[in-house]
Amino acid sequence: MNIDEAVSAQKPIYVAGHRGLVGAAIARALARRGARLVTRTHRELDLTDQAAVRAFFETERPAAVFLAAAKVGGIHANDTYPADFIRDNLLIQTNVIDAAYKTGVEKLVFLGSSCIYPRLASQPMREDQLLAGPLEPTNQWYAIAKIAGIKMCQAYRRQYGFPAISLMPTNLYGPGDNFTPVNSHVIPALMRRFHEARLAGRDSVVVWGTGNALREFLHVDDMAAAALTCFDRYDDEEIINIGTGQEVSIRELAARMAQVTGFAGTITFDTSKPDGTPRKVLDVSRLTALGWQPRHGLAEGLAQTYRWFRDNIASARLD
Repeated sequence: MNIDEAVSAQKPIYVAGHRGLVGAAIARALARRGARLVTRTHRELDLTDQAAVRAFFETERPAAVFLAAAKVGGIHANDTYPADFIRDNLLIQTNVIDAAYKTGVEKLVFLGSSCIYPRLASQPMREDQLLAGPLEPTNQWYAIAKIAGIKMCQAYRRQYGFPAISLMPTNLYGPGDNFTPVNSHVIPALMRRFHEARLAGRDSVVVWGTGNALREFLHVDDMAAAALTCFDRYDDEEIINIGTGQEVSIRELAARMAQVTGFAGTITFDTSKPDGTPRKVLDVSRLTALGWQPRHGLAEGLAQTYRWFRDNIASARLD
């Protein structure tokens, strides 16, 4: 089954986590294709509740599932709430994958993360680097949960023939991101910090770490397009990386953020704070072989995201 076939037959497609950054982008992309979407808010369906998840799948009988629901956060959140990160993510993915198989879902897309790779993995990181070395300590709890999700998809495919695929996106950003000061990722955290510094007339902004860490960033709408491409064209138990294959230092990212937000002061780096993994860039050759390419460059993507942030500041996740 591909997306067009599902749309033609009006088969229901469940997007788990449709209010999150990734899930919302996937839901938008599917809606543009004319898909019949099934969604539930966390209040309507607690994905950590096995009985509730089973009842939902029995009732709705989705033909396809995009599993984008997860407990996510930056370095501070991962390091502060390790039990929450490993428990909630294990429960969510176990309940959804098992219920999807048992109710005859025709294809499931599991969204992992590039943090599954070893802290000192060879660069760019190929899919075969999974479990090749120790994880980054600051996000190991989330990473271990996601690795378990990958292995569950592989196990269900091997034992039951369940058509689940696992995608490993790089660092994502874009409209609808989490801009909270403690639990956000680096782009929304910096965007808010520089924005507020400009409004307050401050003469400097402090950025965690040395600024030397290298990161790869992908606009969430490009991630959604890649997820749909993989749904249509990929069917294998091996994980597949989702990214641009291009990297930027945190120092350069901060400079770009100052430019985008109009902050004219100085940027200082707090070297007492952790950098996290020294370098993270994905080998995306398997993805590009499917015919996918990103549409948003970093400069354009940051400017678009900042416009969204300013236009939606009253409703954005800020607390």
